[in-house]
Formats: sequence, structure tokens, C-alpha cells
Amino acid sequence: MLFATALALGLPHAAPAADRPNFLVIMADDCTHNDLPLYGGKNARTPNIDALAARGLTFDRCHVASAMCQPCRAELYTGRYPLGNGCAWNHSASRPDAKSLPHLLRPLGYRVGIAGKVHVKPDAAFPFDPVPGFDPNCVREPTRAHDLAGVRDYLDAAKTAGAPFCLVVALVEPHVPWVMGDPSQYPSQKIVLPPNLADTPMTREHFAAYLAEITHMDGQVGEILATLDAAGAAGDTVVLFTSEQGSQFPGNKWTNWDTGLHTALVASWPGRIPAGGRTRALVQYADIAPTLVDLAGGAPAPDFDGTSFAAVLRGEKDTHREFAYAMHNNLPEGPRYPIRSITDGEYRYIRNLLPGEVYVERHLMGGGKLNNPYWATWLGADPVLRPDVYRLAKRYLSRPAEQLYRTAEDPYELNDLAADPALAETRRRLSSALDAWMRDQSDPGAPEDSVEALEAARKGLHLYGPGLEGAAATPDR
Repeated sequence: MLFATALALGLPHAAPAADRPNFLVIMADDCTHNDLPLYGGKNARTPNIDALAARGLTFDRCHVASAMCQPCRAELYTGRYPLGNGCAWNHSASRPDAKSLPHLLRPLGYRVGIAGKVHVKPDAAFPFDPVPGFDPNCVREPTRAHDLAGVRDYLDAAKTAGAPFCLVVALVEPHVPWVMGDPSQYPSQKIVLPPNLADTPMTREHFAAYLAEITHMDGQVGEILATLDAAGAAGDTVVLFTSEQGSQFPGNKWTNWDTGLHTALVASWPGRIPAGGRTRALVQYADIAPTLVDLAGGAPAPDFDGTSFAAVLRGEKDTHREFAYAMHNNLPEGPRYPIRSITDGEYRYIRNLLPGEVYVERHLMGGGKLNNPYWATWLGADPVLRPDVYRLAKRYLSRPAEQLYRTAEDPYELNDLAADPALAETRRRLSSALDAWMRDQSDPGAPEDSVEALEAARKGLHLYGPGLEGAAATPDR
């Protein structure tokens, strides 16, 4: 019956129920990928994520199109870039007619639910089944204790109905406030700070609390996977773990540097995905929904921006896309500061569309318990005695029109090569490809990061994007 229904809905490749896997997507919140040991992190202990990677495939080059919670989640759930689905700002909304995982998988017989942080809207575009048990509020202090009963019930109900499931468990750690876990596991003077963070005592104190939340998050990953196993569903389930965008430290979240856009992605499916492998295939969140639809036996939606990387999961390919793209609109997080970028996995090119402005992110730089009070210690450091701190503060506040990094050799992107004549052709190649993407997305550039465009999006009236008349024919440089 389900196969016939899929055929009637225009999904001719829908497979019989026995051939369709379940999907479990576990998402961290504001976790910089290379703070995880799996990606070279030198501090955090994450035994459950490490164990998942040991029995699955680790993606070394997965990216989000926007280093903010709401836009990157909308991208993952819809398979469309921010302007394609409409969510191109934090705390805004996707287009009311956007289609997401519930629309894409339910015609194939799936139950599609979400537990924890939702942070996408409107409901019409994201009609997930609500699954209780995990705190949806990422700034509650402390986080509400989690309960696996809701997940167990959802898995049991799917089994009873003979239906496959797609369940997203969206955790709220390590989003600020960093109050969960045991920071005493990470003595502040013994931790190794990433080189893009200024080494001040208060930065160390907050980084230790952040590391404790990563370990707390990892414990929840272990509990969720144990629940899946106890339900007898582990062998038939594709598990994806991802870390979302970078953490709320300067240079990560809300930026287009690699530490903002690069995300962890681990995929496991016993007997189907080779265990313990790594791939350098370049993928991004827009590719995940097409991949799930493909594995479920469905046909790709005509408006997907991403494409399926199922062949990479099966070990048949080790390449996927040529470029991963990204954008940032700073409203309402701070004053206008639009950014666009592109990476080919080796190099990243960044275009700051209003380089004469000073970059401000009010949550990170505003002071107060939730707003990183250590930022004042960056600005207050003596620029003569601590030129290292001054350089990092200046890097964050003041940016040139173009930046180019060889990310493969400079993962924290501290060495800007945009003026290197030996890389002029690389810069031109990436710049041209970024222009083409902006044209394809009907992205006007700087005009999109405006109060008018944001307010229209909040009301469901999007000014820019594919098929919308307000879009500029040529990207604003």
C-alpha cells in the first residue's frame, strides 16, 4: 500500500518498506567541529561520538550555508539554501510553502518527528510530530533534565505501525549559557585554547565551561543511541550526528570562517556504511534531505539545491560537490554586515560586502552572563604587551573586502592570502563561482541584509530569492 501511495504521489523509486531504513539525526547546538577530538580537538572528551565514528563514516568536509542556528537547520530540513527556503536571517522564517522532511518522507510511509530544539518556522513548512523529553529552550539555565521516554514511545509506535521513522533529536548543548556538565574536568590553566581565541584568564574559564557542555552533550548522544538499540532498531537505522555551526566564541558562529561554517558529520548504518572510515567528499547541509529521500527510495524534489551523497555513504565514491557556499546577514544579531563565501575544500574565499563597517554581534559582544563577558578582556588587553590579543580582536572587528585562505593548511584561517599574486587565479576562480551562485539564488548581496528585507521575511513576504521579483539580476559587490 505504501509503495502504491508513493507511486501515486509521483515518487516512482519508492522502495518497499523492508528496504527503507529508519533515520535518526542527532544534532548538537553551537559546537565548533574541531573542538571535537574526532576533528583534532585537544581538550574535550567525547567517547560516545568517537564510538559512533568507529562504526561509521566521518565526513571531513561538511559545511552549513549559514553559521546561525535557524538558517542552517532550515537548510538541513529542506535541502535548500537560505534564500531558496527563505530563512536567510536568524530569528526569521522560511517561506510558508517551503517543503521539509515531513513533506518529503511522509508520502514514503515515514513517521517524521523532532525532539528538543525546533527553532524553525512557520509550522506549515516544518510540520514535524512533536516528541517530548528534551529541552527546546537553548538558553534555559540550567537546561531542563532530559527524559528518553518520549523517544522510546515514538520508536515503539513506529514499530507497532510497521512504519519507518525519521527522528531528529536536537540537543541544546553546548549553546550558551555554559552551565551543564562538570567544568572541573577541564582545569582552565591546563586546556589548550584554539589559536583563533585570545588567551585571557576569562576566555579560559568560559572555554572550560563550554568543554564541559560538550562532554554533557556527548553523554546524551550515548543515551539516545542506547535507546535506539534497546528498541531493536539500531540495525535498520541510519544515524547521523552533526555539530551544527561553530560555538559562540569570536570567529566561529555568525561568521563565514571555517570555524563557523564547517560542521561535524558522522553517518552510521550497520552493514551498509563501511565502519571506521573517513571521506574528504565535500558536502553541505542542503545535501542531507536529498540523501535521506534517496535512501528511502524516493525521487529528488525538483527544487532541491542539494543532491544525494548516498554513493559516498556506500563507499562507492569519495567526491560529491565542487563547491560549498555560504552567506551571512547580520540583522538582527547586530548592524548590517553581509558576507558571502565559497570553498572548494582546499581554499576558502570570503567577500565582505560592506567592508567599511565595523563588525558587531550584540549577543557575543554585549556583556552579561549570556553574552560572553570575556570579550571585554580582549579589548582591554594592552596592545603593546599583548599584540596577539590585539590581532585577534582586530581580525574580528575589521575585515577587508576580500579574504582568501588555504584552509587545508590553515584550518583556523589566520593567514589571509588574498593579496598573494601566486594565488590570483585561485581567487578569481572562486570569486567567479561565488558570483554564479549568487545569481542562481537571486541574491542581491548587501540589499538583502536590510531591515525591510528582514521584516518582510518575518511576515512570510520574502523580497529576494529564486523566483521572487525583488531580486537583483546582478549581485551587489
